[in-house]
Amino acid sequence: MHCHQDLVSCLSCGIILAGLWHLVYHKKSQCSYGRYMALSPPARTVPARLAWFLQEMPAFIIPLLLMLATHKTSIMGKHLLLGTFCVHYFQRTFVYSLLTRGKPFPLGVMVPAGFFCSLNGFLQGHYLLHCAWFDDEWLTGYRYKIGLLLFYTGMGINIHSDFILRNLRKPKEVIYKIPTGGLFEYVSGANYLGEIVEWFGYAVATWSFPALSFALFTLCFIGPRAYYHHRFYQEKFKDYPKFRKALIPFIF
Repeated sequence: MHCHQDLVSCLSCGIILAGLWHLVYHKKSQCSYGRYMALSPPARTVPARLAWFLQEMPAFIIPLLLMLATHKTSIMGKHLLLGTFCVHYFQRTFVYSLLTRGKPFPLGVMVPAGFFCSLNGFLQGHYLLHCAWFDDEWLTGYRYKIGLLLFYTGMGINIHSDFILRNLRKPKEVIYKIPTGGLFEYVSGANYLGEIVEWFGYAVATWSFPALSFALFTLCFIGPRAYYHHRFYQEKFKDYPKFRKALIPFIF
């Protein structure tokens, strides 16, 4: 398969515009899932574990299918794709989805999320396998090393923060509690901070427009959610730590 550069550019720009649209559209209210989910009939929701599994899986499967579909791919691009993007979505599909204790997902949220993961999985996979060019010194370059450091640091923060949130409540408990430990001592959205750092690290390691577009989309999509979580905690708990910020320690 040869590189479809025009398609890559259009999809990358589209992802950035979608992130900006979400940022503006949900300025006053958050996407309806989790604690912000409006009451709806059971027929319109999907169990949380099944929903996360189905919506995240395309972002893992599609890049793998692209690898198998052709033998002429960028070796460095393949290593980056497997070692970053696919690692993340393997964890989200086969680990996080099976452990989550979240509320049932609205079908109207799950389907668009699955579509986005499919589109983004194709974009990242196609670019790294068929369009990206890395010279022999890329492995020793500062962008590669700093990018991977940021990626795996962010992923570690994200996984650890999810662990803390998952163990705040006992099974079948529906009350909310103040998260503590890890970066939750500094921000209300530690899990979101970790994922944002992760994808900006991926953008640095690959030094590509598609990766940057995904990082910006992530910031626009879950950055505001961290702010709303922070406001939710402040309104619900009078003893919520005053020094704790929403997303960026000591700043915001």
